[in-house]
Amino acid sequence: MSTRDIFGNDVSGRTDNEQWATWAAEEGLEAEAVDEDEAYIVDERPELHATVAMEIRAKVDTNHPETRRAGLTLAAEERMEARKWEIERTRTRMDRSPKSDREARTAQVVERESRERRVSLERRAASVDDRRNPDAPDPRERLSGEELAAVNQEARRIQAGIPGAGSTAAISRELAEQVLRTGDLLSATVAVADRLKTQPGTVTPISRLGDVPHGEVDFGGEVVVLWEPAHPSIQQVGLVGDETGQVKMTVWDASDQPWMDEGERVRIHGAAKSWYQGRVSVALTSRSRVVFPERESWQEQLS
Repeated sequence: MSTRDIFGNDVSGRTDNEQWATWAAEEGLEAEAVDEDEAYIVDERPELHATVAMEIRAKVDTNHPETRRAGLTLAAEERMEARKWEIERTRTRMDRSPKSDREARTAQVVERESRERRVSLERRAASVDDRRNPDAPDPRERLSGEELAAVNQEARRIQAGIPGAGSTAAISRELAEQVLRTGDLLSATVAVADRLKTQPGTVTPISRLGDVPHGEVDFGGEVVVLWEPAHPSIQQVGLVGDETGQVKMTVWDASDQPWMDEGERVRIHGAAKSWYQGRVSVALTSRSRVVFPERESWQEQLS
């Protein structure tokens, strides 16, 4: 009779074969005789191990961020997907060439669309100003070589004398149109120069401020005198003059403009034009801009 310990193990001293036979009999199985010497046979076949190089290669292939997604941040996963998408898109591009001309073709498309938009804008502007019509024939083509040379010379002179007048080509085209209309280069030059002096964005002589057809003017000059403001809502009031005349200037306190000193040269953009007792005057608002050429030159010398 066998004896078992508290864990249910047989401690009777029988061999493994005898215990196996007893268990097989209890379970109703046919037990095969096993030699006790065969039960302790050791497998002497050599065990295969990976080389150091193979282990390094396996570790790199397993842990490289481009070969697995485990442990990657969301940004890293998005970069991986974007790289795969870019590779696939490059492989299936239209020209299928290692040296693609896609950038050059894109630049051509952008340039063509920009030209079309510019022509469309000029056509809309032609409804107000006939000189802006891009479909109109160039009047310079109807001038002789000598007349065209004189027109171009006057256009360069006007462009140099009137800041913000525009390009020389645009001025010469307008001059050519006036020459064909009047037959006189001198009168055409005066008419074009007068119009350019009063157009928006052009620095207008003070004596011509009253001729400007719009409500905002650009002009420059020297602060001749400053008076004591008669109302707390006025920041400064005085006269600004150039070689053509003087104009009364009012700077409203709410405009938040820089302070000006007597004798200082200024260039004012976007001043509101008004009339008082038959004389033109200007006021600086929050939309106006004051430039001090001498201050900017001094700052450039310091830098």
